[in-house]
This record gives sequence, C-alpha cells and structure tokens, in this order.
Amino acid sequence: MSIAIAPQPAQPAQPAARRLATAARSAFTAVPPSVLLSFIVILIVILWSLLPALFTSYSPVTADPAERLLGPSAQHWFGTDDLGRDEFARIVYGARSSVGTALVAVGIGLFAGGLIGLLAGFFGGWIDAVLGRLVDTLLAIPYFLLAVVIVVGLGFDTINAAIATGISSVAIFARLMRAEVLKVRHSVFVESSYLQGGSRNYVLFRHVLPNAYRSVVALSVLQLGQAIIVIAALAFLGYGSPPPASDWGLLVSAGQAYATAPWLVYAPAIVIVLTVLSINRISRWLRKTS
Repeated sequence: MSIAIAPQPAQPAQPAARRLATAARSAFTAVPPSVLLSFIVILIVILWSLLPALFTSYSPVTADPAERLLGPSAQHWFGTDDLGRDEFARIVYGARSSVGTALVAVGIGLFAGGLIGLLAGFFGGWIDAVLGRLVDTLLAIPYFLLAVVIVVGLGFDTINAAIATGISSVAIFARLMRAEVLKVRHSVFVESSYLQGGSRNYVLFRHVLPNAYRSVVALSVLQLGQAIIVIAALAFLGYGSPPPASDWGLLVSAGQAYATAPWLVYAPAIVIVLTVLSINRISRWLRKTS
C-alpha cells in the first residue's frame, strides 16, 4: 500500500533587493574594521582634494594679522599660522597638491616600470640584459637621493617633485613586474596558447599581462604612501612649490620656526601620518585578498 505525499508548497523567491542587501552586508562584514577606518580616512582626504570648499569657509591664502598664532579652537580647528591664516583650511587645500602629485608620481613609476619589467620578462635575451642593467643602476642609488638629484636638475616645483619621485620608483615596479611575468610566461596555459597558433603579441596582452598585473597594482597602492612621504620631504627641504603654497611638507617646514605654536607642526604631520598609515593598511589587505 503506497502512501501519497503531498507536495510541499514552493518557497517564494527572495526579492532582488533583499538578496542585494544580504550580499552587501556579507561583503561589509568581511572587511576588517581597521581597513574600513582606513578607507574612511582616504575618502576624506580625496574629498579634501576634490571639494575643499565643502569642509572650510576660510581661504588658505588670505591673511588676518589680528588672529595670528591662535591655538586650536572651535573657530579654528587647527589654530592659525603666523599670518593669521586658518591652518585647517591650508591643510585641506594642500591635499590637492600633496595627494595629486603623489598620484602622478605613482602613475609615472607604474607605467614606466611596468613596461620595462613586462618587456624584460617576456622577451628575455639581450632586452632583459640591457633593461636589467638599467634597473640595477637605479636600485644602486638611494631612493630619496635620486629624487633630490632629479628635482634639482628639473627645478623647484611640485610637478617636478612628482616626476622625480616617479622616476625613483621605476626600478621597484620593474623588478616586481619582471618577476611576475617570468612566473606566468612558463605556465601551461601560455604554452597551450602558443601551440594553438597564438602570436607573441596575443599571448602577451591576452594571457601574460592580465595575470601579472595584480601584484603590481597592490604595490602601487603601497608606493602611493611612500610617494606622499617623499614629496612632503622634498617640500620640507624647499624643493617643492614656494609659499604661499600649502603643501603638507611645506606647512611642517614653516611651522617649525614657531616653538610657541606646536600645532603648526603637529597638525599637518598627523594628517601625513594618518594618510600614509591608512594607505599602507589598505595595501596589505589587498595583497592578502588578491
């Protein structure tokens, strides 16, 4: 005697909005709190660079001698400098040049170094030998010393400091890209592509480059923090744009002359440290997840 089992009613389909919210919640909880805090810091700095007027109503260049060297307060969060200019406004407006030039420097290093490493690792032979000696020469010169020599030759300006910093980082990107290309070049799928009639250019841009760039991108995030430090150091030494520019390193250099107003040094220095630490934390997280 058979017993009929009544079919179970079909479960209603989960709404698309609920599925999207669940996926977003799981992605959000998968990110460590320190990484989330780092993203928030970087987002604030980016907004400073793009929309500085939203964060302060003060001008970074207009002086007010009646309010010179005032301490931090509700009116002036980071105090005022020797000319009565709001220090917070100068830091906010200085983010554009400090972070923007660092991005230019990383872009130069990523493009030039990535191209050198890609060609050296893929073609090998005399190309690898020549480009390898160039990279060894760049690596033999201390990073910051090379940047100082280049910016002295080009002239004292923020964009020249970015070019000098970018050239100094070419060897780092080239070495990593070459190592990744050598690893991918001998993979099974690359050999299979050759056997199926793929040309060198096809294999290079279809298989090698897409599988070799991930580590280089993670390195570029780390190099962004180092570029901010180097450009700030160049500005501190007077190799960047002259006053009244508000580059972060220049603010630290100008503030050290006033021992009774330590906020002129601490405020931009803390912003530099928080920005670089946040970038480094994001870079480490990207390397672990890639």
